[in-house]
Amino acid sequence: MAQDKRQVEAITPRDVDFAQWYTDVCKKAELIDYSSIKGMFIYRPYGYAIWENIQHLMDAEFKKTGHENVYLPMLIPESLLQKEKDHVEGFAPECAWVTMGGSEKLEERYCIRPTSETLFCEHYKNVIQSWRDLPKLYNQWCSVLRWEKTSRPFLRHREFLWQEGHTMHATAEEAMEETLRMLNVYADFCENVLAMPVTRGIKTDKEKFNGAEQTYCVECMMHDKKALQAGTSHYFGDGFTRAFDITFADKDNGRSYPHQTSWGVSTRLIGGIIMTHGDDNGLVLPPRIAPIQAIVLPIAQHKPGVIDAAQALLDRLQAAGIRAKMDASDNSPGWKFAEYEMRGVPVRVEIGPKDMEKGQCCLARRDTGEKTFVPLEKLEEAVAALLDAIHDNMFAMARKNLEDNTFQAETWEEVKALLEKNGGGFVKTKWCGSEACEVAMKEKVGVTSRCMPLIQTRNLGRCPICGEVCGTDIIWGVAY
Repeated sequence: MAQDKRQVEAITPRDVDFAQWYTDVCKKAELIDYSSIKGMFIYRPYGYAIWENIQHLMDAEFKKTGHENVYLPMLIPESLLQKEKDHVEGFAPECAWVTMGGSEKLEERYCIRPTSETLFCEHYKNVIQSWRDLPKLYNQWCSVLRWEKTSRPFLRHREFLWQEGHTMHATAEEAMEETLRMLNVYADFCENVLAMPVTRGIKTDKEKFNGAEQTYCVECMMHDKKALQAGTSHYFGDGFTRAFDITFADKDNGRSYPHQTSWGVSTRLIGGIIMTHGDDNGLVLPPRIAPIQAIVLPIAQHKPGVIDAAQALLDRLQAAGIRAKMDASDNSPGWKFAEYEMRGVPVRVEIGPKDMEKGQCCLARRDTGEKTFVPLEKLEEAVAALLDAIHDNMFAMARKNLEDNTFQAETWEEVKALLEKNGGGFVKTKWCGSEACEVAMKEKVGVTSRCMPLIQTRNLGRCPICGEVCGTDIIWGVAY
């Protein structure tokens, strides 16, 4: 038991040091490891399995909306990157460059992709000729590289995994419809798969993506009351297509510029899962992306028939499509309980000699710790129902955290007082639309604009900085 206790104690409590708790969980649950290059991490099998499940489920949603997967080169010629001025200026500080090919200096530098708008534009110029070629609905799963000064597991890597959608449309209306459709795909995925409630909104001009006309986002609140931007969807208009001279023959036999969108999420979603749902004992994984949904543990496994009974349960769960595993190692039951609790496995299935006599097994929930006994003949339906119940409870708990820590204020002094009193959170105010007032909020309060919610109250109020009467609702907070 001393060994079991040390295993749990190795995780720093959240309320003592949230940042250290987060790092402890990433390491202890074997999600990630550090490499010899600062800011570049190794995704260990358990961490990568979470991303694989996210990728599999999200890719299916993309395909439902008609998107196709492609893969473009990882290197971007400097001359190509320079074609869209605002875009390249925004990424210039984070670009990494290839200057040598073997032992020879290259005639032109190549940027390792920080994002792929320019590459897609080069390709689209070659394949879009007529309105009949539109829309082009492409998505790419890949890694990108941004030379960040600071790094944290999943939240900020120099190289990270993501998907980037890049689409072209005949009209602005079609492109805007796509932008909002993909925003809602992200929002629904966060809530219905990851159990993370979101706020849908629009970024200010100061916070929007470089080169975009508008950036839409889904913002989530973590357990420590900070914000995490979980996904973005950008409307580019025809800015890139004009810069790259991409035109098509329209239905009136004229030449038109297509309208473009871009949208993406990354492995930072895994960081969001950890910080939204985890507790002092480690991970609490949403059942729909958990690599192991149910762990089968034979109790008193040295006794006759116990291992066979546990194996029979495992076979049935796997046949029912539940991601299940059995641990019949010689570690103690206490060690196993702590291990799979720390790894966030949603359901623990226990069976021992007494359970076999009664024709039952014990189901333990990771989210609440509650235990129930179910007849063996009802195993599959009981576990499936429990997985759904766990998801619903996790979502309800995260939504309560969001609602309990979202406040209303009228002045910057009130914003500051609320955040200090409550240790963080989101604060809604009105905003005049001035970037100067947005910057002043950062200087005076230490918060950034998270988004202007898509659903606006349309009530009039005053900007918390300049006092001007205005009607735009905006959310402020401290973000990762």
